[in-house]
Amino acid sequence: MNSDHAHPHGHGFSRQHPPLRRRLPMPAYEPPAKYSEFLQRMLARGRQSLREEFRGITADGLVRPGLFPVRKTGVSLAPTVRAARDFLATLDAQQRRQVSFDIDSDAWRSWCNVHPFLMRHGLSLHELVPAQREAALALVSSALSGSGFETARNVMKLNEHARELTGLAAEYSEWYYWLSVFGTPSATEPWGWQFDGHHLIINCFMLGDQLVLTPLFMGSEPVLAESGKYAGTHVFRLEESVGLAMMRGLSAEQQAQAIIDTRLPGEVLAAAYNDNLRMPYEGIRYDDLTGAQQAVLRDLIGVYLNCIRPGHAEIRIEEAFDHLRETRFSWIGASDDHNPFYYRIHSPVVLIEFDHQPGIVYANNEPTRDHIHTVVRTPNGNDYGKDLLRQHYARHDHSHPRSVHRLGKE
Repeated sequence: MNSDHAHPHGHGFSRQHPPLRRRLPMPAYEPPAKYSEFLQRMLARGRQSLREEFRGITADGLVRPGLFPVRKTGVSLAPTVRAARDFLATLDAQQRRQVSFDIDSDAWRSWCNVHPFLMRHGLSLHELVPAQREAALALVSSALSGSGFETARNVMKLNEHARELTGLAAEYSEWYYWLSVFGTPSATEPWGWQFDGHHLIINCFMLGDQLVLTPLFMGSEPVLAESGKYAGTHVFRLEESVGLAMMRGLSAEQQAQAIIDTRLPGEVLAAAYNDNLRMPYEGIRYDDLTGAQQAVLRDLIGVYLNCIRPGHAEIRIEEAFDHLRETRFSWIGASDDHNPFYYRIHSPVVLIEFDHQPGIVYANNEPTRDHIHTVVRTPNGNDYGKDLLRQHYARHDHSHPRSVHRLGKE
């Protein structure tokens, strides 16, 4: 993910926005007495999704096997293991219980991109002292590239700006983000962590020196702070501009192949509670692009996957590029300088979505470029590293605490 502080419309911050939505403020971080109908429906859908056995996102309901072998990458994850242990060492016994989950916990799948009081779990950064907060952020940073971590922090800062704009301290804050640790940080055993809050969800699974960083959801409203504590903070410049360049570089005939609908979906389709989504391949095939167009599509994939820590980003990009002939690019909306749009990149091993959204902070019911959602997924069963975990369990006996594997003797 890319972050850039330059303004897309010149040097001044004179962009016209819809009016802000006005709601009665509540005390900071106090859940409402009753959820809205919208949140009640979302909560019910979330609970229903957790009752379904995880399969993963597929094109037709059938998981394609053999895509994610357990192997050695040769790229050490020792810094992330160390950062996790350092973070846990800052916690007291009660906090460690609160932050710790079994590797198989349904908490992995209980993330949500709405307000801070819905299905949250783990430890909230707003409840931590500064040293603990810094240790938590160091853990997050250890799995991301410099630009990826900058974007994550800027999403958090823009969530603070949303509080400045609305005055709704119960809904928006730089520190309303929850960290959970799954399993025990280890160089050999499966483990991971999740960072979950408004517009920012990072799921990080590790097995040996293999890393899976999906589902990864990043968004913001607004995408640019024109005033306040973090004035000038701006996110998703490259995601927007390279996506536009991809569509604009197509011929009229190719654009007709890429366009899959006339109305934006209103949300990325692989958002929360859609772990078993069926998404047929749509749009224009990589092989139907010219060499120059193919290069732009590869660049666009890189915009998203280069948010991963160095070394593992290259591994993930190579994995995606191994399936370019099965990769499709699709589009909804305009491709001018102002109107909103949606695009998708979809292959057997990666799903990327970008969407302009209606307003929540701003009072617009139709999508604008002031509100962006993005998501990266690993189809065919390896979101949350679940296919790697399945293979690990199939190979090793975890049934007894003194099994050969549990004792580290195999």
